[in-house]
Amino acid sequence: MKAPRIVVLAGSSRRDALSRRLAAACVAPLQAAGAEVDLLELSDYPAPLYNGDLEAESGLPEAIMQLQQILYACDGLLVVNPEYNGSITPLLKNTLDWCSRPNPADRERSGGAVYAGRAAAVVGSSPGGLGGMRALFHVRDILGYLGMQVIPQQLAVGNAGSAIGDDGMLRDESQRKVLDKLATALADTARRLRC
Repeated sequence: MKAPRIVVLAGSSRRDALSRRLAAACVAPLQAAGAEVDLLELSDYPAPLYNGDLEAESGLPEAIMQLQQILYACDGLLVVNPEYNGSITPLLKNTLDWCSRPNPADRERSGGAVYAGRAAAVVGSSPGGLGGMRALFHVRDILGYLGMQVIPQQLAVGNAGSAIGDDGMLRDESQRKVLDKLATALADTARRLRC
């Protein structure tokens, strides 16, 4: 059976974003669970704030069309999101919204088709104690609305500034175990749905 391809992305593009460090820490557990992993940087796929008039005048941004192709080819998505005022980051929401739009030149591999029937998991990060927990519910709702099968396992990493060791892995053993279980569940769900 073919290995599921999982896209991992952080909801922040800040250079020292805790969510980016945590996204990188998710790669090895997913690979150990038998997945092929693409770790993406949303800053590599810039897009203006979504506006229907802009879309009608100019079409989809080139970077968004590239990202749609990557998402269409994947079997699952793992989103690591920081919490902005108790919710999802504007960058992640804007990216998800743009990618949900159909490309008239490639309707089959754009719009809702990049999400539908794929597995998804959410991880949160925060410098505070809750680990972005409040944002996870919002991200789960959005991904589910887009047609993704969001697995029940999730992880909220509080005090994220000190949560990752020099080896790039979570320091806390209990968090590592939760992440391992999440990675296994995501890979297994992606495999069942798509492979």
